[in-house]
Amino acid sequence: MGKFKPKYTIENLKDGYNFSLSRASFNAFNPSILDLGDISKDGERIDALAAIFDLEGFTSFTNQIDPHLVVPEYLSKFLDWLFKSVADEFFQSQQASRVVLWCKLPFFAKFLGDGVLFLWDTMDLDPIFIGNIVSNLQLVCEDYERSFFPKTRKSMSRVPLKLRCGIARGQIMSIGDALDFVGPCINVAARLQKLGKFSFAFSKRGFELQKHFTEASQKDYALIKSQIRGLGDEELLFVLKRELEKLPANERKKLLP
Repeated sequence: MGKFKPKYTIENLKDGYNFSLSRASFNAFNPSILDLGDISKDGERIDALAAIFDLEGFTSFTNQIDPHLVVPEYLSKFLDWLFKSVADEFFQSQQASRVVLWCKLPFFAKFLGDGVLFLWDTMDLDPIFIGNIVSNLQLVCEDYERSFFPKTRKSMSRVPLKLRCGIARGQIMSIGDALDFVGPCINVAARLQKLGKFSFAFSKRGFELQKHFTEASQKDYALIKSQIRGLGDEELLFVLKRELEKLPANERKKLLP
């Protein structure tokens, strides 16, 4: 997706030289290289939950000396671990040849350069299953700090410290042959994973603690209001209660709804 690598040759000109390629290759530079299928198709609308994982400190990691020697190795290990961790957290039990899950697995995933977008179809999902998605993604972030980071830092320097996550619900629309998706909730999730001192956050829209979470899980989250670029000055969000309690009292007070 997104690759365009025609065969270039050097064309000698009267005043120097320049690159040249065949007319067929030149004409091939068009939206088809995005590999989205028929972009003119009507988009399918889906009620979705969008979650974006982002590696805190990834830019610093890629700026080290000879990053080409470590970044591919790290990303290979990280992506293998991430998908396995998501699968493991959604695994509930084994019944003969069937695997019982806490909820459906995501139907779409996309690498974003320094993180991954996951999408869930929430149509006809009971509220508790939607809450299970959030709770399980929180466990994935905790598992990064508890196991993946300590293990990986032994063989690499400047490994990203945290795995951040932003979550939002809303409608998304398919593009082309459903090879990509767009929607406000994806943008909101992207904003929330960059929420300053909070490594895990989800929008209040579409979530009620008592409705979507078990009593035990409800204790993990606190409601705050915060300015979100492009959304508003007093957006209501849920964050981890333990991260909120680490802030100075005057900062916490400003965040209370």
